[in-house]
Amino acid sequence: MKYNLLYAIFYLVSVFLASVSQIVLKKSAGIKYKRKIDEYINKNVIIAYLIFFTCTLCTLFALKKIPLSLAPILESTGYIYVAILSLIILKERITKKKFIGLLLIIVGVGISVL
Repeated sequence: MKYNLLYAIFYLVSVFLASVSQIVLKKSAGIKYKRKIDEYINKNVIIAYLIFFTCTLCTLFALKKIPLSLAPILESTGYIYVAILSLIILKERITKKKFIGLLLIIVGVGISVL
């Protein structure tokens, strides 16, 4: 498979930032606000959606140089990022089933990319 590695890495960074954005949104959802509208219009939510928007643009840019068939493979790494970030930031546990699932994703990505 021939593709530009730099653009594939750029795509992976975009997926990672989207995962960070998901964690920011989850942390924001756990905060109690005085007004209902503040749940949707606050600094964390706005920043998270700006990151999502930026990731979309980065993904489109990367897809100019990598095959479309590679995108879902690289996108699946988001599950790994979210699990690790949830463990570190949200103190969520990685169960045995989740761990096995993450290993399968890693093996699948490795096989597909090589």
